[in-house]
Amino acid sequence: MRTVHTADLTAGERAQLRTLLDAAFGDRFADTDWAHALGGLHVLGEAGGRIVAHAAVVQRSLLVDGVPLRCGYVEAVAVHPDHQRLGFAAAVLDEAERIVRAAYDLGALSASERAAGLYVRRGWQRWSGTTAVLTPKGLVATPDDDDSTYVLPVGGLPGGGVLACDWRSGDFW
Repeated sequence: MRTVHTADLTAGERAQLRTLLDAAFGDRFADTDWAHALGGLHVLGEAGGRIVAHAAVVQRSLLVDGVPLRCGYVEAVAVHPDHQRLGFAAAVLDEAERIVRAAYDLGALSASERAAGLYVRRGWQRWSGTTAVLTPKGLVATPDDDDSTYVLPVGGLPGGGVLACDWRSGDFW
């Protein structure tokens, strides 16, 4: 396991990461998803001289009922199909969660139905309230994301209410 900031990734490592993410997610991984994973810390799992697992922690601003919180948002968690079920996901998430707990008010992520169980077993909680995005025109509900948004409380995070993320291109959550 190795942790590195986006600025310190070599061009070859960036290419390996994109190849890994494309292999893990297929057509569901868009250029905007790639952009969302950049600018923070990358936890890399390596085997045989190549990157086979990844999780990124990027800083975002989230509002809980209007109160701003610094969030360690977990992006692009993936394990190469040839290395799944070997403990790589747990290893990269252990470090990503350590970073969140040490540096942020809370952690958050968006999980597919298939991956949700992994996060729940690790202590992540599905947000019990509603979700929204703070757009240039104001707060807009994101009901399609209500069931897929998970938080990792670091301190006393209130349950329920409106959890709003900052605006970005592509998927908001």
